Amino acid sequence: MSTLPGTAAPSAPAPAAPAPNRVPFPGWRAKFVLLALIWGMSFVLIRTGAEVLAPVQLSLGRMATGALPLLAVLFLRGGRLPSSPRLWGHVFVAALLLNTVPFTLFGYAGQLIPSALMGIVNASTPLFGVVFAMLILSDERPDRGRVLGLGIGFLGVLTVFGVWNSLAEVNVADDDALLGMLLVVAATVCYGIGTPYLRRFVAGSPHTALELSALQMLLGTLPLLVIAPLTTDVPTELTWRAALAVTALGVFGTGFAYILNYAVVRAAGATVATTVTYVVPVVAVAAGVLLLGETLSWNQPLGAAVIILGAALCQGVIRVRRPAPVGGGRRRDRAREGV
Repeated sequence: MSTLPGTAAPSAPAPAAPAPNRVPFPGWRAKFVLLALIWGMSFVLIRTGAEVLAPVQLSLGRMATGALPLLAVLFLRGGRLPSSPRLWGHVFVAALLLNTVPFTLFGYAGQLIPSALMGIVNASTPLFGVVFAMLILSDERPDRGRVLGLGIGFLGVLTVFGVWNSLAEVNVADDDALLGMLLVVAATVCYGIGTPYLRRFVAGSPHTALELSALQMLLGTLPLLVIAPLTTDVPTELTWRAALAVTALGVFGTGFAYILNYAVVRAAGATVATTVTYVVPVVAVAAGVLLLGETLSWNQPLGAAVIILGAALCQGVIRVRRPAPVGGGRRRDRAREGV
């Protein structure tokens, strides 16, 4: 409705201000589940690519094949990359913390310790995430239900992997085993810092998830383009099987997955987004049973149920009731009686 020059427009109630850095994404839980499915299937592809590629080369292939399709789709749709140098700097830091560094660390750790032990240590990601979210984000103070959910989910992951068996196979006094676990811890710390950093400095920008994901993949690839030729030789036995595995890992497990990740971080927050690492082992175990014919032990479905309970608590699907204060009911009765 237009107004005459010099007249004031009729006052209208101001809309409620949205929570900082929150963008409503309907159905974020569906994106969360799809993200867990994609990342859970990625372990098969990583193992295939690692048969012929060095860790840095695998990271480079994963990042490059994730960046190229996103950039192509972005430009074909008439979009463009963000132009703010400040945002580029924040996205570069996020790419280092969430992609370049942890991908490479996991690659080297996989040569030193079993994958089950890697999964157990990687399950600490949400625990690091909640610590750094409290330090970086003022609006993500964990409540009782979320803390309880994180703890229950962590126990569920330990149950899925059969921690009592996996730890028995590793001699912590072995320098290689100790180094491998420290590499995984360093990678999970990167994830724990990177997700709240992404939420605070990147996800709240007005750009679309496609624009931000494409820029993150591009900037994460650049350091690897420099490091890989300096530290590794050109692979001489690259097979079509390995090449297809790395391509699928990049396109789906890295490129498309980070579009979903932006949506979950924006809608649910950094702490909830990191709990996807609790669900990933469940998917990985199910994929091994259904696709590779692996056997299922009693602890795996039990651990999956515990993880689902923890995720439901952390996401607010199940809420923990606070106990009523002692004497609260008596005071209310006296108030009604006018005492």
